[in-house]
Amino acid sequence: MPQRLWAVGRAAGRRAEAGGVRIVALLLATAVLSVTLAGLAAVHAVYAGKEERRAARTPVIQEDARQQGSTVWLVGSDSLVGERRFSVVFLAPHQGDAPLPPGVERWPAPGEAVLSPALRKAGAAEDIDHRYGELAGTIEPSGLDEPTEWLAYVRPRDGLSGKPPSDVVTGFGPTADGLFADGLEPGSGRMDDKAEWMFLGAVAGMVGLPALALLVIAVRTGARARDRRTALVAALGGRRTDRVLVALGEAGTPVLLGALLGGAAVAWAVLDDLHIPFTGYILSSEYLRQDGWPVALAPVAALVLVVSAVVVAELAPRRSAKGTRPYSPVASAWLPRVAALFPVMFLIAVRGPEFVGSDSGQGTLVGWAGIAGTVLTLPAAMAVTSAAAGRLLTRWGQTHGLAGTLVAGRRTSTYPGSTARLVTGVTVALIVFLQAVAWQGLFGAQSTDAQRTLDRIGRSALTVGVRGKVSDRDMATFLNRLPDKTQAFLLARPANGAGSMHLYGDCPALAAVHLGCATPTARINGVPQDPRLRELIRWTPHDALVTEVHRTDLRALARRAADSTEETPLVLVRRDGQAVPVAAVKQLAHQVFPRGARASVPGEDELTAGIPNRDQGRWITLLGLIGVAVLTVTAGLSAMAEFLRHGKALAPLSVLTGGLRVFRTSAGWSVFMPLLLAALAGTVVAAGLADPVSTEDASFLSRQLTLSASATVLAIGILMWAWATTVAVRQGRGWRPRGD
Repeated sequence: MPQRLWAVGRAAGRRAEAGGVRIVALLLATAVLSVTLAGLAAVHAVYAGKEERRAARTPVIQEDARQQGSTVWLVGSDSLVGERRFSVVFLAPHQGDAPLPPGVERWPAPGEAVLSPALRKAGAAEDIDHRYGELAGTIEPSGLDEPTEWLAYVRPRDGLSGKPPSDVVTGFGPTADGLFADGLEPGSGRMDDKAEWMFLGAVAGMVGLPALALLVIAVRTGARARDRRTALVAALGGRRTDRVLVALGEAGTPVLLGALLGGAAVAWAVLDDLHIPFTGYILSSEYLRQDGWPVALAPVAALVLVVSAVVVAELAPRRSAKGTRPYSPVASAWLPRVAALFPVMFLIAVRGPEFVGSDSGQGTLVGWAGIAGTVLTLPAAMAVTSAAAGRLLTRWGQTHGLAGTLVAGRRTSTYPGSTARLVTGVTVALIVFLQAVAWQGLFGAQSTDAQRTLDRIGRSALTVGVRGKVSDRDMATFLNRLPDKTQAFLLARPANGAGSMHLYGDCPALAAVHLGCATPTARINGVPQDPRLRELIRWTPHDALVTEVHRTDLRALARRAADSTEETPLVLVRRDGQAVPVAAVKQLAHQVFPRGARASVPGEDELTAGIPNRDQGRWITLLGLIGVAVLTVTAGLSAMAEFLRHGKALAPLSVLTGGLRVFRTSAGWSVFMPLLLAALAGTVVAAGLADPVSTEDASFLSRQLTLSASATVLAIGILMWAWATTVAVRQGRGWRPRGD
């Protein structure tokens, strides 16, 4: 008996008006939920795995000076041009069997370095393999917190002293004896990564909620036919268990296929490292295998969730015989009133904060209130607009004898609430997506001023900070070996920002920044003429701008630069005003100085600090586009189901009109046009709401991004239109008048 009821459900599912739509909807819902649940489990597995790796390479120190086997350890940092910072660890054997950090198989020779594979790949254009000396090998995966980490271990040519700022470590990880030295841990992941709960929230909110919406639509699709079937089963004496078996027979195959599809994607990620598109991130399969049960069980959990939803929907109280979504004149009467509030709410969201102070908490609250009001009123405005367009379509169809246009126009004008339901999910997704991208860019606004400096002078001026103490001889060697056409001078800042600034350089260097050298000392009041010098001084704390220019020779400059500090940086410029080759300067510094030197444009520290935020913003973009796509599919499936529910009523028109064009036209206006309206109006409104949040230089919003969101909605809308047309045409061809 159960097998027969299961078979009845399968047959009923295939023959239902929207049966094919529901099968695909259930399959997609199960697959998307499988991947979403697996993604949540994977986020936790990755964070846990990274913490384990970081703990394993955290240095351990001991106070016992007699401890045998120790390593001198000093953590520094570096960066590639326009990229995030990364750790450069200087290390050298101290005494005994000196321990090595995880991932380094053997001690590099003096003047050699060991780099992570990702750093070698990213820095190939800057010859990163030879920046710190000769390449001695690559760091094994066990020594990296993730495959994409940038990390370098360097053994200085002249060794390291066991005195500050260096530390003497006796081991690594929780298995070593001693005290954990968290401040000596290599890598900047803990500082750069967002908290785990934030990443989980992004996945759950931007993909998980759309997946649940898809599940609801999948479960409710074809509800009217199932209501009639349920009434028939009850009239024949069927029990609740019988109804559940029939429902499971209808939904079992697509749900199982969806779970298998999601399981295949999960298996791919578990068996091999997965390259996440757009983000440049490599998901380590090792982490998923270490914490594999939650990831592996995600498809099973999704299957159970979807089956439970199907059972609950089957046993839920039935609606009236008028249908699952009866036409409500009262609700439709309210739509014009709600729609009239849309321009008011939009203006409040865009301009409201200006009247209460955009930088205040009240301004933020007013902006959020306006956005919430826009989200609530935009679907009503679009429904009213489409209803007005429907009346025009009706007259157009009557005038020109277009049956499909006439039917679509009357349906659109009669049921505006249907349009509102269809576009709500898509417009909300677009607004939330662009808001998330805009706020992510706002968090990186601290680098705005530095970006403006970079836009004005590029890398035509570099400040060089030597690491540690260096000799006059080494500094002279560095200055003599600078790249062609590159000049150097010192810019001494006034103490506590009070007093004059002092600039020391030889004649070629002074000429490079348009300063004369006719006299040994000159005084400049106000802003210098050279734009590079202006930017350097702008980033230097000062009172009244007075610059004392001192002409000096290269030997005296080297002596003064060897004793320089952050208050007196060495500045490199080119005579022709072109960019100074950063990579060549850094490589030269590591060849000459024991621990190299940092070279950066004015304010680059602020700019570099915002780069992790930019990289993480790519995740918001990826997850947001996926969420928009899922909700567009949800809206399209809902529109298809509602269109096909009336498909048989259109079938006689194919006989009266002598063709099947009526189905294509009606499907276009019923399925595609709401999604087209959502794509165009939703994107414009979403971009308008996000514009006040974003700043000119820190914004991640772009025309390409908004076009991508619109194109995603439109592409799915076209596919849904083609599918709806195909099914409707099949229904029309199968219709026969009674008596045949």
